[in-house]
Amino acid sequence: MLVAIPLLVIPVLLYALVIGSGLIGGEGLLAAEQALRDPMFSIPMVSGAPWNVGSGDLILFLSLILLFFELLKSTSSQKVAIVNHALSMILFIVCLVAFLLLKGFATSTFFLILTMVMLDVLAGFIVTIISARKDLDFGTP
Repeated sequence: MLVAIPLLVIPVLLYALVIGSGLIGGEGLLAAEQALRDPMFSIPMVSGAPWNVGSGDLILFLSLILLFFELLKSTSSQKVAIVNHALSMILFIVCLVAFLLLKGFATSTFFLILTMVMLDVLAGFIVTIISARKDLDFGTP
């Protein structure tokens, strides 16, 4: 049954942890949002410019990888896929509400995570509809 849980819940929870740690620590919302942008490490490029990677960037990178696996899962026609689609829709609604109503979630980083969750929902339903249409073929006279 763990297969039914959307993988994109992981970056949503990681984002909430980063924002929540700043808020709980008493540093405030601006400090929590700044924590997403502050470089965790820097990689020197051939051009000589440093590539600064922050926690928000790492969360987005993880989200893209997990979106790939979610899209692969959406092609499955098992019964657990329907539960996965429903849970993905619930996750999308929760993310949308958080984006619209919670100050710490109104960032570009979370908007991109929200978009990935929406793409997962759309892909799941589109694949299910297309496969159902192929299974139910009446034939033309």
